[in-house]
Amino acid sequence: MKWPSFFRTIQAKLIIIYVLLILIAMQLIGVYFVSAMKNSLTSNFTKDLQERAELLSVLAADKLGGTGDTGENNPVESLGAIVNNLFNLNGAEIQVLDASGKVLITSYPSHADYVGKKNTQTVVSRALQGIKDNEEYVIDEDNVRKKVVAKPVMNNGKIVGAIYIVASMKELYDTMGRVNNIFISGILLALGMTCVLGVILAHTITHPIKEMTNHATAVAEGSFDQKMPVFGNDEIGQLSEAFNYMTSRLREALIQNEEEKEKLASILTNMSDGVIATDEAGKVILMNRRAGAILGVDEDELAGSDIAQVLGLTPEQADTFTEGTYVTMLLQISPEEEKEKSRHYMVRVTFTPIHRREFGITGTIAVLQDVTEQEKLEASRREFVANVSHELRTPLTTIKSYTEALDNGALDDPPLASRFVGVIQNETERMIRLVTDLLHLSRLDNKEALLRKQPTDVLEMLEDVSDRFSFQMQQKGILAEVRVEEGVQKAPFDRDQIDQVLDNLVSNALKYTPSGGSITMEAALTEGRLLAISVQDTGIGIPKKDLDRIFERFYRVDKARSRNMGGTGLGLSIAREIVLAHGGTISLQSELGQGTKVTFTLPLGDEGGSAS
Repeated sequence: MKWPSFFRTIQAKLIIIYVLLILIAMQLIGVYFVSAMKNSLTSNFTKDLQERAELLSVLAADKLGGTGDTGENNPVESLGAIVNNLFNLNGAEIQVLDASGKVLITSYPSHADYVGKKNTQTVVSRALQGIKDNEEYVIDEDNVRKKVVAKPVMNNGKIVGAIYIVASMKELYDTMGRVNNIFISGILLALGMTCVLGVILAHTITHPIKEMTNHATAVAEGSFDQKMPVFGNDEIGQLSEAFNYMTSRLREALIQNEEEKEKLASILTNMSDGVIATDEAGKVILMNRRAGAILGVDEDELAGSDIAQVLGLTPEQADTFTEGTYVTMLLQISPEEEKEKSRHYMVRVTFTPIHRREFGITGTIAVLQDVTEQEKLEASRREFVANVSHELRTPLTTIKSYTEALDNGALDDPPLASRFVGVIQNETERMIRLVTDLLHLSRLDNKEALLRKQPTDVLEMLEDVSDRFSFQMQQKGILAEVRVEEGVQKAPFDRDQIDQVLDNLVSNALKYTPSGGSITMEAALTEGRLLAISVQDTGIGIPKKDLDRIFERFYRVDKARSRNMGGTGLGLSIAREIVLAHGGTISLQSELGQGTKVTFTLPLGDEGGSAS
């Protein structure tokens, strides 16, 4: 398995390509060289044979042209001596033929029996016909390549014979074979060197690529500390520099992305509004802590749940938000742990579709705003406006009625007129008290009522309150008692405002305590170094259903009776605001038919006195 995988590498491909290029180039050069050498050797060999045949034909022309009985020497013998001595060729046979084609002389002793016989070779026939260029290439029965050349012998324009030469080309082809072997050896040596150089060259190219691959793998796994070495200024070196730059930029981008992700996670976690993200199918994929608190579940529990079921949407509401438009709706949600207590939250849910280019809507972001307190405040505001309107309308209507009565003739009846004027005065004073209380509450709400704290004797203050209401208590036969715990002497607070608180509390206790009852004012120190002042009566008490709202503005347990007693419904509200302005708390305990106890606490400071 290693070799196939090796051949798939760039290094192997480069080596193979390099070797193949060299091999093809050398093959082309070798083919051209061998072919040119063969043609050159063959041409030179043939040319040498033709030159010898031409020279021999000239010498033979004189001998064969003068042949006869006259003469001292035999011309054939002299010509044979010339052939055997001057034109002897290795591996070649020379024949001298007469005009009829009979062999007169042969250079091969073994072919002596050819003498006197006719040579029927085609080249001989052509030469005897006067054709000078006669040659052919033959392979004998021993598989030896031979070259055949024939030249006519002419004397005085007459063909008197022919020269026939047959030469072996074995040495020529042996020479070409040796040259081929040398060339093949050179090719093999060159290929070996090419392979070595190819490996070195491929390594110089593939080594940086392998390094870059390792670094790219490390970067993909999150390691950005390693730096790619630059091996030169070539294209690979430039690629290495670009890779290092890309790594640094990617590291910066990921760091920035992580920072943005942390910021987004922190924002989502600490948002005062709940956020729920869904996919395109409406399944919950993300929920922050506030959304889980509103729904009363852990933020990881609802992953994959349908948001319509999570929020309790009706089919019509679900169809509205799945249309992919910006939708806001007000929902009533009961958290899981609060369902048994029947407590509900008013939540304003805003659905915003997530659009992605080329993909359309890929999800929805639902923002949950807890508007329970806001709705309560809005309801309180509406109720407050209605109460103020009602409280003012009643005396105004009374005043208008009695004024019309006086205008219609009641002035002529002095006793009746005097009674009507008294009613008008009472109603006017009632409105003045109402407006005064409202202005006082407004100053307290706007922090405009400045506190003038000074050391105040608690016992003296409570006795003064008892003295102010002593006449009314005597009329109703109510017993007043003041108790101050040992150690309570002075405390820093605004005497006038605390007097108003006590006056409101004692006034209410006096109104709702029947004859023969008692009212007790008590001051003590708590474990947290707070001054606790309480007003307790033995009156009619307050029903439990009204205890949670008793400090609301204009709230009355018995509206008709309270109004007839001259109350505005703002006394306890003003008392609470004054105590809160001092940094204290106020609470009320009551049992129907057994009485009521109101306790407020004031912090003790080092300003102007002590409580010890």
